[in-house]
Amino acid sequence: QVQLVESGGGLVQVGGSLRLSCVASGSIFSINAMGWYRQAPGKQREFVARINSGGSRLYADSVKGRFTISRDNAKNTVYLQMSSLKPEDTAVYFCATNNRPTLINPDYWGQGTQVTVSS
Repeated sequence: QVQLVESGGGLVQVGGSLRLSCVASGSIFSINAMGWYRQAPGKQREFVARINSGGSRLYADSVKGRFTISRDNAKNTVYLQMSSLKPEDTAVYFCATNNRPTLINPDYWGQGTQVTVSS
């Protein structure tokens, strides 16, 4: 089992920045891909970004050029630096991990952290 704890969400104005963090614990040796999904009110959960153990990154088109994902393996932590935030980025952001190099159908989820972008 892997436990994921997110932090760093909050309220920010349009154009502002936030950094999300997610710390993994438990059976971390099994982790390959780490990343983020988000879910806005009334919408389905959607993929945001992932980074795998080889360092390969993938971003949703909606966040390319504005969000940066990174990973500190020594701290078992994945980060999401979000810049130039827009109202449509408002959502609950969920950390996720897989024992595979992709983040399709993640094995584990965090509890989520709220990000609200005000205009």
